Amino acid sequence: MKSVLILGGGFAGIDAAIHLKKENYNVTLVTDRDYFYIYPTSIWIPTGESKFEDVCVDIRELRKAHGFHLIVDSVKSISAKKGEVVLDSGKVLNEYDYLILAMGASKMKPEGIEHTLSICGAPEQSLEIKKKVDELIEKGSGKICFGFGGNPNDSSAVRGGPGFELFFNIHNLLKKKGIRDKFEMTFFAPMDQPGKRMGEKALSMMDKMFEMSNLKQHFGKKITRFEEDGIVFEDDFKLESDFTMFIPAGDGHDVIKNSDLPVNEAGFVKIDDHGAVKFSDKDTFCDGEDMSRPHNIYAIGDIAALEGYDWRAKQGHIAEVMAKNVVHNIKEKDNGGSSFLGYYEHLNILCVMDTGDGAAFVYRDDKKAFMIPMPIVGHWLKKAWGYYCRYSKLGKIPRIPGM
Repeated sequence: MKSVLILGGGFAGIDAAIHLKKENYNVTLVTDRDYFYIYPTSIWIPTGESKFEDVCVDIRELRKAHGFHLIVDSVKSISAKKGEVVLDSGKVLNEYDYLILAMGASKMKPEGIEHTLSICGAPEQSLEIKKKVDELIEKGSGKICFGFGGNPNDSSAVRGGPGFELFFNIHNLLKKKGIRDKFEMTFFAPMDQPGKRMGEKALSMMDKMFEMSNLKQHFGKKITRFEEDGIVFEDDFKLESDFTMFIPAGDGHDVIKNSDLPVNEAGFVKIDDHGAVKFSDKDTFCDGEDMSRPHNIYAIGDIAALEGYDWRAKQGHIAEVMAKNVVHNIKEKDNGGSSFLGYYEHLNILCVMDTGDGAAFVYRDDKKAFMIPMPIVGHWLKKAWGYYCRYSKLGKIPRIPGM
């Protein structure tokens, strides 16, 4: 039985482990958390609609359900040349036939980032955001600023959707408490039209939602720095803020940047359409030496450099498609086949953008783009997806084909 080492316990890593076990591989999963965190539903922690534990799935329950080996530890270094992974504990892992990199991405660190919190950062930050929101509600008024940034070296590393969702959810929370008029709420981003990657119709609908809800916008100016009481932009304008939630753009994982793996300008691992790491056209390491273990390393999810359309985005469902494809490709290779699957054809933007009192279904691919409002029912559909995500991964309910 061939063995596969997976680094990372997010959407990509967990799905790869589940599918590999179904194909009877010996799987070891390394993750630095003892739980799988459902980021898309974490937007309800700050509003009190969900508890932290509602968004977590015990990693040991997943191990028990699917039978993979588990190591809870952080990755210290990776050497493709030596074919080894070193963990923070000092343990060296080098007995594997395939290595799958699924550790996610690091975050860019603009000046003053310590004055902000992120709904897409460390899971614990969701609780800190809740604390800040609760303090402002107790105070009864304030200025709230939400935003996200971009990575000039990789346009796919932007994650603004959760920022919009939490923004609208807090807007509706304040409305329910009858104090929305006491708060000034502003969304900011350095792009002229943040959200444009969703399509022109979706962008137009978002603008209407902002106008109808008396939500301010500050777009098109680069962020110079964050301060305790606001955000300073390139024209020296300071947007005053009592609480700033900011989602930094993704950046190459620190361990990857310090490895001998090939990366793009942003530090994401270069892969081909099948998810295999691209060392070079001649299958050599970065320093030119011949590969001792060719074609046995794959990268999936946020850690990988996605190629394709300008509007491409790194999302959980894309990570899961990549995981499923890589498992198929490993099995196909071991069986001497050549019918490999790629991720290019699956690139799209897909999300249910929750607002607290409803949602909007957003979709875009290379042929079409649209946003469909789903008042009231959309909110509960996303809630239902959260339950589906948890229990389907635990194997307690059937998985819907394609999801």
